[in-house]
Amino acid sequence: RRQKKTASHALMELENTKDCSQAEKPLFCPSHPTERLRLFCEQCDQPVCRDCVVDGHRQHPYDFTGNVIHKHGDALRELLKSTQQHMGTLEGVLSQIDDTGSAFRDRAEALATEICLFASGYVKAIEEHRDRLLKQLEDLKVQKENLLHLRKAQLQQLLLDMRTGVEFTERLLTSGSDLEILITKGVVASRLAKLNSVAYNTHPSMDDGIQFSPQEKAGQCRGYELFGAILTKVVDPARCTLHGEDLHSARQNQLTGFTLLCNDTTGERMGRGGEAVQVTVTHKDKRDCVVKPKLCDNGDGTYHISYSPEEPGLYAVCVYVKGQHVKGSPFTLMVKNKFREHQGVFHCCTFCSSGGQKAARCACGGTMPGGYQGCGHGHKGHPGCPHWSCCGQVKESSECLGGPPSDTSQRSLLRTVAL
Repeated sequence: RRQKKTASHALMELENTKDCSQAEKPLFCPSHPTERLRLFCEQCDQPVCRDCVVDGHRQHPYDFTGNVIHKHGDALRELLKSTQQHMGTLEGVLSQIDDTGSAFRDRAEALATEICLFASGYVKAIEEHRDRLLKQLEDLKVQKENLLHLRKAQLQQLLLDMRTGVEFTERLLTSGSDLEILITKGVVASRLAKLNSVAYNTHPSMDDGIQFSPQEKAGQCRGYELFGAILTKVVDPARCTLHGEDLHSARQNQLTGFTLLCNDTTGERMGRGGEAVQVTVTHKDKRDCVVKPKLCDNGDGTYHISYSPEEPGLYAVCVYVKGQHVKGSPFTLMVKNKFREHQGVFHCCTFCSSGGQKAARCACGGTMPGGYQGCGHGHKGHPGCPHWSCCGQVKESSECLGGPPSDTSQRSLLRTVAL
C-alpha cells in the first residue's frame, strides 16, 4: 500500500487466492474482446460470450458457467480418479520392475561367480588331464626307447659275435695249417652256422603310429566330462577286411550291404570308430549311374555299408580307409533284376486248390486222367510236394521263374488264385 503503483489495488490473503483467483480475474472472449466468457455452449463444449450466442452459437444449448461447472467438474473428477488409479498401478509396476531388476542383477552376479568357479574347476581338470596325457606320452616314449635300446644291443652283440667268428675263420684259413683247419673245422663251422641261424628283423623300424584324438572321450575329472586321448592303435587299410553274404550280388531296388572290419597294423581289431571311410558304387557300363551308399559307424571298429541300386548290371565297389583301398577292394557287384513275385498259388495240387475243376492248369506240367488239365496227387508230372502253380517251384520263399502265361492258362491261374 506504500507503493504508488499498487496503493489502489485490491489485496487479499495468499491462502485465499487459490479459490478466488479465477473469480477475481475475468476472462474475455477471443472473438469479442470486450465481452466476458460467462456462458458455456454444450454442443460445442466451450465457453462463449453473449455475442457468441447471438452470432455463431445460435440455437445451441447453453447455460451459465456457474450452472454447468458441477456437472463437468464431476466428470473431470471421475477421470482424475481413474487416472490416479492408473498412476498408482504404474507406480506399483515400476516398483516391481525395480525389484525385478535388482533381483536379476543379484542373480546375474551369483551366476557370474558360479561361472567363474565352474571355469576355474574346468581349467584345473583340463590341466590335470593334460598332465596325465603328457605323463602317458612320456611313459610310451620310454617304453619305445627301451625296446629300441634292447633291440640295438641284441643286434650289436650279434654283429660282434659274427665279426669275431669271421675274423677267427679268416685267420684260420689264411694262417692255419691244413691240419689245424681240419681239426677246428667242425667247431668253426658249427659256430658260423649257429650265427647264421639267428633270426633278426631286416626292417627294425618300430610302429610310430601313435596319435592324439581330440574327439575321443577321456572320462571325468573333478566331475567334468573330458575329451582327448592318446591312441596307440593305428588302422592299417591293408589289414581291413570286408564281410557279408551279399558282398558280390544284389537285387534291383532292394536294400543290401556289407560290413567293413578295421584292424590295426598287427591285425587286431581297432575296437573304436571314427576312421575316415569312403565307399563308391559305380555302374561299369553307365558311368553316370552312381549309387550313394549309406555308412553307419558302429563305434567298435566295424562299419556297415548299405545301398539300394536302381539299375541292374555290373557295378564296381571301392572301399577306402584313409584314402587307401582295403583288402578285397575294389570288387565287382552283380545287381540282378528286381524280385519277381509269384502270380499263382502255393498248393498241393490243382485238383484240390480249384475244387476239382478240369480246366485248371498248373505250371508243374502234371496231368490227371479223365480230361483234367492240371496235376493231382500221385499222377503223372506231379512233383510229389507242394509247389507254385505259376512256375512249378517247390520252395515257397522263392522267385517266380515262370514266363508270361497264355490267355487261357492266365484265366485258369487267376481262377485258381481266387479259389
